[in-house]
Formats: sequence, C-alpha cells, structure tokens
Amino acid sequence: MSSVKRNPKREIISELHSSAAEGDVAKLAGILSHSPSLLNETSENGWTALMYAARNGHPDAVQFLLEKGCDRSSVNKSRQTALDIAVFWGYKHIANLLANAKGGKKPWFLTSDVDGCENYFSRTLLDRRSDKRTNSDWLQAKESHPTTVYILFSDLNPLVTLGGNKESSQQPEVRLCQLNYADIKDYLAQPEKITLVFLGVELEMRKGSHAHAGGVPEGEEDGLVAWFVLGIEPGAAEEFKQRHENCYFLHPPMPALLQLKEKEAGVVAQARSVLAWHSRYKFCPTCGSTTKIEEGGYKRVCVRENCPSLHGVHNTSYPRVDPVVIMQVIHPDGTKCLLGRQKRFPPGMFTCLAGFIEPGETIEDAVRREVGEESGVKVGHVQYVSCQPWPMPSSLMIGCLAVAVSTEIKVDKNEIEDARWFTREQVVDVLTKGKQQAFFVPPSRAIAHQLIKHWVGMNPSL
Repeated sequence: MSSVKRNPKREIISELHSSAAEGDVAKLAGILSHSPSLLNETSENGWTALMYAARNGHPDAVQFLLEKGCDRSSVNKSRQTALDIAVFWGYKHIANLLANAKGGKKPWFLTSDVDGCENYFSRTLLDRRSDKRTNSDWLQAKESHPTTVYILFSDLNPLVTLGGNKESSQQPEVRLCQLNYADIKDYLAQPEKITLVFLGVELEMRKGSHAHAGGVPEGEEDGLVAWFVLGIEPGAAEEFKQRHENCYFLHPPMPALLQLKEKEAGVVAQARSVLAWHSRYKFCPTCGSTTKIEEGGYKRVCVRENCPSLHGVHNTSYPRVDPVVIMQVIHPDGTKCLLGRQKRFPPGMFTCLAGFIEPGETIEDAVRREVGEESGVKVGHVQYVSCQPWPMPSSLMIGCLAVAVSTEIKVDKNEIEDARWFTREQVVDVLTKGKQQAFFVPPSRAIAHQLIKHWVGMNPSL
C-alpha cells in the first residue's frame, strides 16, 4: 500500500484559507502569528485568504487581512482580484473595504461631482483690492473721504445695531454699524491707541459716486467706496457706546456672529481675523523688537534695522490662516455617519470630527490622522466638498467626506468625549425636527451642518 506524503506547509495554507472562508479572525491571527510568510500564499486555483474571506462576505476577516498587508492586487486563475469577487457576489461593504484604501478606487456611493457650496462667512460685500494696500497716498485720501465706511471693533467684537421695522413681529436683524469719517476721526488722531486695516472697496459702485464730491480734487475721485476696520481700546469703546445708545458690541463671538447677514458676516470674518493677528504679533517673532503696521494693515514690519525678518518672505510678517480639516466620516456600507462631541459642547450636540493640519501634511492625510486619533476609526478615500472661513480667530475649515475602512470606535478621551455611528434616518429626523430628538447637530450656518446635509442628500440606495 502506498502512502501519501504529508506537506505541512500546504496543510497550514489550507487551514489559513478555511479560517478566512469561515471568517474566523482569531484563528487567522493565530496561524499568521506563527507563519506570517504564508499571508499571500495561494491554493491550487490561485485563491488567497483575502479572496476566500471576500467570497463568503466576512468584512472583519477582510479588514484583518488588509491590516496584515495581504496583497489586494493578486489575481486567481480566473483573473479575478478579491475586489472582483466581492463585487460579483454583491458584498458592497467588502468591496468598499478592498477599494477604499489610500490611493484606491472611489467608493461606489460617492458621486463624481460635488456641487459648489457658499458657506456662511464666505460671501462678502467687498473687493479686497490688494493692489491699493501699498498706495499710501490713496489710502490716506480715502481715510477722510465722505463715502468711506468704517466698522468698529473692540476686543475683536464688532459694533452692531438692530435693524428692521420695530412694528414688525419678526425678530430684528443684527446689522453692522457703518460709520463715516466724522464718527471716528478723533480715534485716527491717536494712532498709537488703534489698529486700522483697509478691507477693500464695495463690489457695487454707488450711484453718482463717480462724480466730484466731498471736496476731493476731481483728479483723485475714482468712485471707489473704501471700507476700513478700526480696532479701539475697551475704554474708548465704552465711551463710544454711551454716545450711541442704539449700537452695541456683539459678544460673545459664538454664536453671536452667526446672527449677521451673510455678506456682512464675510466682512466681519476678514476684519476679525486680521485684527486678531495684529493683537498677537505686536512684537517681532524673530528678534523680539516692536513692529509697525504697513500695507494697509496687511503687514507688520520689525523696526530693528538688522532683523533677519526684513530680508526675504516670512509668514510672521503677514496675516496667517490656520487650515483645519472637518470631515463627515461615512460608514463603509454608506448608510451611517460618524459624529463626535467634546465636553464643552451643549448637552446632546454631536458634530463632524475636525482638527488642524500639521506642517508638511496633505489634506487627505490630515483627515485620516485626525479621525484615527480621535475615534480610532481608519479612513481610506477622502473627497473635498467645500470650505468655510472661521474667524475664531483665523481658521479655514476644509470640509471633506471621508469613507471609513474600519468601524470599531475607540475614543481618545483627551481629544473628544464621545463618538457614535448614526443612521441616515436618525440624522434626517434631527435635521427636520431639531432639538426634539435625542441629539442635535450644529446650526445651518456651520460647515458641519452642511457636510451632514450633503451626506444625507447623497443616493442612499444599496
């Protein structure tokens, strides 16, 4: 009688493939801990463990094998990859896991085109006209021009008034106080106590503004209505309020700033961010000497003649913007989204995860890192949606959709308090019924709300 010669390696490979086909992650882990080199070994028909797990619809086993480094590009004797097998058998969740890795294919439920969105703080009344910032004669003439508009800030809070018909039942609108030269000329006489920044000119030319007016020599009249922001000290602000009882400084900034009309909010976003920069950069970050304001408030220059900051371009000399990623994280099957909350949030409020981009980091990598750090969820495909200036004090919120490749949540309590998966139905109820639900999301003027709404509007069919 002839005996069949045993092949221990083939037996272990067969056991590995059987474990994958059964979705037994614990057994897979045990086998690979002793024989990691067998991860991508194939059976006689060219199938890998990853293919068997995909064929039988085991997402946890697929995820485990991907994390171990299983080759997603391997093909069997029928020229199929694990992704091809998952798609053929209708396992869309697994197909997304296989396709949705860094540099991988776009998940099936993401559309190719994303409609543009103008978020709150992103619209404005003004053309910034940066070409005028270095024209000191033009700026000086505009400072005292009768059509020039000044908006006033104290401690980064804008001066506003309530507009609308007092007899109307509707809530009065919060409007920026638009002052003229006569209102603020006394402050301009004390330049050491103020911060003055040229914001731009009105986008729409006023009727008759091209004509000779206000005692300005006709050769200097260009019809441009300039806007400046003037930052004054708290003591001066209190004295101003006493003389103008119908005005007040909008405080605290959030959520008070969300009450403004959209185009005025854009002006405030610009003004507040630049004033915040001036308040933090009164001294040269390079040598510690004092700095002076130039270019209409868009540059601070060190007064020390031999300071290195005077040579070349330095980002400490110009107003800064801090990029922040904010992401709507979508479950691998496309039917749920991940929202989190911080301890400082109102009870019951959940929102999109967010975090600052680090130096030398792409938007996509920042999304993946922040989601991983805060929630423990791993992200693959990232798609840009829209952005929002956020003057608290000077961030740019870069809104993205991010598709998860894992679903287990492990919250870092140092980062956030809680994170959960919410179904599309739960989110729709919140958007339509508001705070009547068990949780709620930020208001519509926050980009987080728009990202959540964008996801809800995507094709939910499986």
